[in-house]
Amino acid sequence: MNLTVLVTGANRGIGLELCRQYKKTGAKVFAVCRSSSEDLDALQIEVMQGFDLSDGNAVTSLSSQLKNEKIDILINNAGIITLETLSDMNFENIEKQLQVNAVAPLRVTHALMGNLNKGAKVALITSRMGSIADNTSGSYYGYRMSKAALNIAGKSLAIDLNKRGIAVGLFHPGYVQTRMTDFSADISAEESAIRLFSRINELNLGNSGSFWHSSGEILPW
Repeated sequence: MNLTVLVTGANRGIGLELCRQYKKTGAKVFAVCRSSSEDLDALQIEVMQGFDLSDGNAVTSLSSQLKNEKIDILINNAGIITLETLSDMNFENIEKQLQVNAVAPLRVTHALMGNLNKGAKVALITSRMGSIADNTSGSYYGYRMSKAALNIAGKSLAIDLNKRGIAVGLFHPGYVQTRMTDFSADISAEESAIRLFSRINELNLGNSGSFWHSSGEILPW
């Protein structure tokens, strides 16, 4: 039986590559984004564009458009990053990152609960920059705060969805060559997506609620 997968932030980078990996397996893939891209259109999958997932009305519209479509894997991938330091602080950007990186994935997951099959999986693409124990360099206040918030939301989701047989994983993709890192990072988006594909495949009720590096390493909170 082929899976049905929904990926947010799907028009480029890790989201695009995750769509590509699942398309290869024969899965039915829904790609959710603000606006599509040439590369995404070329995959010939179900593209759902025009969605600002930090907007409650947009998420309600997403749920309505999916109707009774059942989802086996929900990947909350969409995110943004800006740099704030004590000498260059921007509280508006901090609040925006909290909305997009932490509140929006929870909003999407909550809105689509009726679409999730029993035994489905929810993947939250977080960051080791949300780890308190791993923070040795400071700064990036909004991004760090938002990913830490996403982590605790994911842990609560893992507990609350367990009774429905739904596993929730929190995954750091690695330091990836995307627009967010100015393409100056350690691994390609394709390699990150391949790793994430493996981690999501390994996700089950026994390890639900864990915080993983895409390499397979358990990360500290």
